[in-house]
Amino acid sequence: MGGALIPKRAIGATGLEISRIGFGGAPIGDLKRAPSDAAAQKLLQSVWDAGIRYFDTAPFYGSGLSERRIGDFLRDKPRDEYVLSSKVGRLLVPDRAWAMEKHENPRAMPFRPQFDFTYRGVMRSHENSLQRLGLERIDILFLHDIGAFSQKKNHAKAMRQLLNGGLKAIEELRRSGAVRAIGAGVNEWQIIDELMNHAQFDVFLLANRYTLLDQGVIDTLFPRILRERVSIVAGAPLNSGILATGPIPTAMYDYAQASDEMIEKTRRIKELTDKHGTTLIRAALNLPLGHPAVTSIIPGFSNPAEFADNLAGYHEAIPDALWRDLKAAGLLHPKAPPPATPALI
Repeated sequence: MGGALIPKRAIGATGLEISRIGFGGAPIGDLKRAPSDAAAQKLLQSVWDAGIRYFDTAPFYGSGLSERRIGDFLRDKPRDEYVLSSKVGRLLVPDRAWAMEKHENPRAMPFRPQFDFTYRGVMRSHENSLQRLGLERIDILFLHDIGAFSQKKNHAKAMRQLLNGGLKAIEELRRSGAVRAIGAGVNEWQIIDELMNHAQFDVFLLANRYTLLDQGVIDTLFPRILRERVSIVAGAPLNSGILATGPIPTAMYDYAQASDEMIEKTRRIKELTDKHGTTLIRAALNLPLGHPAVTSIIPGFSNPAEFADNLAGYHEAIPDALWRDLKAAGLLHPKAPPPATPALI
């Protein structure tokens, strides 16, 4: 039996509701962070028992391993009790040599991800994900990493593929009822703004862009999101590491070594979280929930102990004075709504 369910919010007019705190499935595709199937299943059971009912995964996470592990866990759960999202835009090509070099583990999935946003590629990716998951449907389907942040010099090609067929495919999947909501999982707000000019999307998974270190979307993207009644799932709320590790010399920010400037900003924020009797990571995990554009947040938990510690942070109050002091120090956007804490009773 599961625990009390995490509160939910609606995804536009789709009829879907997702828990305010979801499960980001990237870590359980990583054999260094979740080394065994048993470890992954133990973590997923902890998440389920805590009442989380939104699970996000992707073919890219462990070249299919995350989808396999999440599907194995969810297969015997009542299908209408949870919401599942996965992604399209990469196909998995058999390539053991590449996988061994990349993961340095003979147990790694022997596939190499290859971008493909064509009509055929999107349809094939969706079907392959169903097979890996061993489930009859995916509720939310995201275009994965279509933005320039991930595509770099191939961005124009990816957009041509999408606009010449891939977008038609994902819309067909929604129209047919195969999926109930469509969107994109990306690392920059600009591509979301562009995509919204070409189709009616329901929800976007935006990583790294509404965090303690970056709230620029308050002025750029979020007004349009609210105006057009689209939902945002906030991914990577710890900016890929620095808001968990703190301002150490080896801290990671946006999947790369953090700059001296970002480390110093983190140090100043941490001084204030310490002053107000909370922690950097707890402030970081709560902040996104304060904005009305954010429907859910999906931290990436690696093990039950880490999950339990993070979940505990949602049961604790954070003084309103912290957010005021951060704004006064120029460390938080003046219009950033403070989250209501504790987020969970």
